[in-house]
Amino acid sequence: MDLAWIVTIFAIGFLGSFISGMVGIGGSIINYPMLLFIPPVLGFAAFTAQEVTAISAVQVFFASFMGMLVFRKGGLLNKTLVLYMGASIIMGSFLGSYVSNQLPSSVINIVYASLALIAAVMMFLPKKGNDAQDLSQVTFNKPLAVILALIIGIVSGIVGAAGAFITVPVMLVVLKIPIRVAIASSLAITFISSIGSTTGKLMGGHMLLIPSIVLIIASTMASPIGAKISKKVNTKLLQWILAGLITATVIKIWISILL
Repeated sequence: MDLAWIVTIFAIGFLGSFISGMVGIGGSIINYPMLLFIPPVLGFAAFTAQEVTAISAVQVFFASFMGMLVFRKGGLLNKTLVLYMGASIIMGSFLGSYVSNQLPSSVINIVYASLALIAAVMMFLPKKGNDAQDLSQVTFNKPLAVILALIIGIVSGIVGAAGAFITVPVMLVVLKIPIRVAIASSLAITFISSIGSTTGKLMGGHMLLIPSIVLIIASTMASPIGAKISKKVNTKLLQWILAGLITATVIKIWISILL
């Protein structure tokens, strides 16, 4: 461990947390592949998939919390949506994160790649949410939201991702939530979900102290910046940024698996 290693981990965490605040994801969709591939490329010791998921879980917890605080002030949080999906997703994420400790790295990578592929496809489907409508008039199918959140929690808990990168597409395409409300509410749901996944990872014994602390510092700095910028960016641009990030990650992960 040296300064260059710490700077590398900090840079990865800062980028992931900045994007987290801007597009309503926990940041693990960025951090997972970067933590897995960048350190060994630069000559540092590689993390195992279990270690990466544990570190990512901590980063997601703090990044989503800081981003949520920024959006909370703007009145974009849909408390009913957060309550229904949050309660369901935390149960699933706790179960998924605990189960992942018994799985080999190859299985974790395939689960992650499959989840990201589904999210990428959904981002290119037509969105029905109306961003111009009164936020108090936003409605959704509550039973469907609960079921989807439980499934998302289980599979995302396996990869320590808190599920935001699939939660946002589900909100936009299936539940027809306006994008700014989806981003703000997703960060709150992600924070709730990360409580379960982080607890599961702590119990699994794969948590690494120093990388986790570095990512916590990066998260508390970068996520609020991304959230503030998000409020000023065109909604279509936000959709394309998220779609591009998810697609790039899908390509990278599947290439690594197949080769």
